[in-house]
Amino acid sequence: MPFTVSIREQEAFPVITLHDTDSGCEAEIYTFGGLLNSFKIPLANNLINIVDGFNSVADAIKNITNGFKSAKLSPFVCRMYKGNYQFDNKAYHVNKHYLKQHAIHGLVYDGIYAIVSTCADTSQAKATLLYQYQGSDDGYPFTYNITLNWKLEAGNKLTVATTVVHHNIQPIPLADGWHPYFRLGGSVDDCILQFNSSTQLAFDGDLLPTGKTIADTRFINGSSLLDISLDNSYQLDPLGTQPSCVLSNKVLKLTVEPDKSYPILQIYTPNHRKSIAIENLSGAPNNFNNGMGLILLRPNEPKVFTTSYAITAINEY
Repeated sequence: MPFTVSIREQEAFPVITLHDTDSGCEAEIYTFGGLLNSFKIPLANNLINIVDGFNSVADAIKNITNGFKSAKLSPFVCRMYKGNYQFDNKAYHVNKHYLKQHAIHGLVYDGIYAIVSTCADTSQAKATLLYQYQGSDDGYPFTYNITLNWKLEAGNKLTVATTVVHHNIQPIPLADGWHPYFRLGGSVDDCILQFNSSTQLAFDGDLLPTGKTIADTRFINGSSLLDISLDNSYQLDPLGTQPSCVLSNKVLKLTVEPDKSYPILQIYTPNHRKSIAIENLSGAPNNFNNGMGLILLRPNEPKVFTTSYAITAINEY
């Protein structure tokens, strides 16, 4: 069978590998965090991993908040002003994790997912994972479930669909996203970045949206990242004819294709310049306060967020 699924039980929590035996492409999913830890294709007799991930599950457990590599962002994304917001005429304060004075990157990045099912056939390898948030943070006492459907297909294409549903009496505030870092070999300075947006969200000094926008057309037709540092949110153009986002160098091309559930693209270049975060977001940072893309999810009405990643080899080394 061209596709297989294997589960490694030797680490702190199970690790799932989706494998295309025809192409050699494989994706490694941690049940810790439900995160993508590696995405590999054969190149010049080696397996090349384009994800800046962890050395092991133990490494992820210890260091997930050091950069939030590949983290699931939920129920809020990026920064929340001082961890405070108001909902339904009540004030809430999030307790979990802060960067300086602001809560950051949600509450479930270190959640342990149960393996619901896996399957493989002639066209795909799939794994379905489930995490049940029990309202453990006083700042977000609303229980809800996250189901992740990871799928590897021909063409070195990996898709993840996140389904969120809850059974509270009233609607709950929600945002969703992913925080993967990608590396194509060498430095980010050697890469070209293209994405369909001419509109950047204006940030204040704490990287919180001001409510204004800035015209930024640098990346519509692709731009070198040489000496460019980014930690910015962009509004994707849903009418674009090119792929939503492409990162490439002389050897590899990564195509990121979110559906309309992820209208915001956050780009972050760490100081080490070895990888770049390409984050699909359902709404703007701090949207529990500014309302930019905030979802009020009704009880028992699932909401699905989908994005895909595809690797193409341009040249051998």
